[in-house]
Amino acid sequence: MTPGAEHAFLEAQTMEECILDQNWDQYTQEEHDIWKVLFDRQAKILKPRACEEYLYGLEALGITADNIPNFDRMNERLHKLTGWEVVAVQGLIPSKPFFSMLANKKFPSGNFIRKKEELDYLEEPDIFHDVFGHVPLLTNPAYANYMHAYGKAGDDAINNKGVKFLARLNWYTIEFGLIKKDDGLKIYGAGIASSFGESKYALDDPSSNYLQFDLERVLRTGYYIDDFQATYFVVDSFESLFEEAVKTAFVPLYQDYREKPTLSPFEIYETDQVIREGTGEYWAGFSDIKTKLK
Repeated sequence: MTPGAEHAFLEAQTMEECILDQNWDQYTQEEHDIWKVLFDRQAKILKPRACEEYLYGLEALGITADNIPNFDRMNERLHKLTGWEVVAVQGLIPSKPFFSMLANKKFPSGNFIRKKEELDYLEEPDIFHDVFGHVPLLTNPAYANYMHAYGKAGDDAINNKGVKFLARLNWYTIEFGLIKKDDGLKIYGAGIASSFGESKYALDDPSSNYLQFDLERVLRTGYYIDDFQATYFVVDSFESLFEEAVKTAFVPLYQDYREKPTLSPFEIYETDQVIREGTGEYWAGFSDIKTKLK
């Protein structure tokens, strides 16, 4: 990268300025081996825990442990199913191009993979989080429609000081959502699906609360990024998520919710539809986090 290029990237304001070549041929064998380690252990954990739509997507897109996916090949399959494609980016990108990509059915994925010493936690999303965690569900038409509509809501959020509310919606659905199935709750959020620890904690540890998805509760609930979640919001289906969340007129809500207090993921309120009240044991000592919610 040339001097100043990283700064220019972070300041990019269009999706075209953010999109890079994946340069698949430049991945080393060590990087492919890291992908295999991550894939093998997550696939084993997720088989009984992830929703069938996610598991179908992995297979339909040909995402395997063999090597880091080649976006060109994967996109041939994905585009035929839902019209989406995956594009390579440096890493985290600004809100405007991020929303623009989703609105144009382009999912941004970091083109780098974590180091061996970072297998269990990485601050910035890499290709494993983005592709293994997010992309399989883009094969599902209802979920793909939700992501598309979420992206289309971005400009209004930027222009009406509503980005933090859409960030919360992203956090509690796209990243850390659970879904009801006939055989119990299942994982669909990418932040859970791509995490070795949280994919077990979310369903196996009794600490967390499970609340029925409610749009106001989600938009007003702060979140933290560096530990397992105190509360997970549960949707009935991806169709219901689209109907309840994205078909809402968001702009009037932004001003209303800015004038109301931020709700806590560590508390249960009288208006909550409680599926499970957790023990709170895991996050009982999160005193610092509780004062730094986004």
